[in-house]
Amino acid sequence: MIDRDFVSIAEGPVHMRRLRGPGRPLLFFHPSPNSSRGLVPVMEALRAAGCDADMIAIDTLGNGDSPPPGPEVPDIAYFADAMRRVMDALGLDRADLYGSHTGARIACELAATCPDRVDRVIFQGISDFDPATRAKRLEAYAPAMEADDYGRQFVWAFNFVRDQSLHTPYFLRDPEHRLMNRAVPDAANLHAAALDVLKNLTCYHKPYRAAFAYPTAERIRLVMAPTLFIRLPGLPPHIAAAAPELGAMMADARVVDTADEASAITTFLNR
Repeated sequence: MIDRDFVSIAEGPVHMRRLRGPGRPLLFFHPSPNSSRGLVPVMEALRAAGCDADMIAIDTLGNGDSPPPGPEVPDIAYFADAMRRVMDALGLDRADLYGSHTGARIACELAATCPDRVDRVIFQGISDFDPATRAKRLEAYAPAMEADDYGRQFVWAFNFVRDQSLHTPYFLRDPEHRLMNRAVPDAANLHAAALDVLKNLTCYHKPYRAAFAYPTAERIRLVMAPTLFIRLPGLPPHIAAAAPELGAMMADARVVDTADEASAITTFLNR
C-alpha cells in the first residue's frame, strides 16, 4: 500500500507518496513536469524485486501537490535545500537517493552539499548541456503560462506532454530529433501528465529552468557517495552518452545498461 501524506516546511505542506519498509530510507525525486505519481511503478517494481527500503517519493516544489517555490527564479541548489528540509521534517538523518532527469540534478546537488546525509545515489536521465544548447532550452522549452479566457492552456498542456515522447527536445520537430524507439504514452497517462502540468500552470516552468541552468559536470565531481547510473532502453542519445562521461568524473560510480531497472537498483543498494 502506497500512502500519501504531507510534511510542512517554510513554503507550505510538501506532498509525498510513501511505500513503507524496514530498510534504509530511499528518497525519489521525479522528472519535470510530472509529480511523484510517475514514480509509483518504480517503487512497486523495487518492492517486487526484494528491495525493503522505506521509499518516499516527493513532489518537487512547483510540481504535483506541493506548494510553489519561494524565489521567483529558483536554482537547483534551492530545490536541493528544500529536500534537505523535508528530510529534517521527516526526522531522517540519512537516506539513499533516486533522481530522474530534473530530479537527478536535485539528487546530485543534495549529495554534493550534504554528503553526511546521503549514503548512495541512483541517477536516471542525468546529463549536461553545452552553452548553446542550454541557452536554447532556457529560451524555448518551458514557457511561462497562465490561464486563458478561452481555455487554450488545456490544449497546450496535453500537446506539451505528448510531444515530449515524439521529439527531443519536443520543440525541434525534424527527423534528426525524432524519437523513433519510444512509444507514445497511452491516453490515461497523457491525461494524468497533463493534469500535473495544469495544477501548477504558473510555476511548472521553474524546476525545468533550474535543471537546464544547472552545471551538472561541475557539481557532480563533488559527489562522494557510491553512485549508479541507470541507462534504460530508448534513452535520447545525448543522455545515454552522458552517463559514462559524468561517471568518469566521480569518485565511485558505475553505469548499468538494463531494461530491469528494479533488479539493478536492488543489487546496487544491497551491495
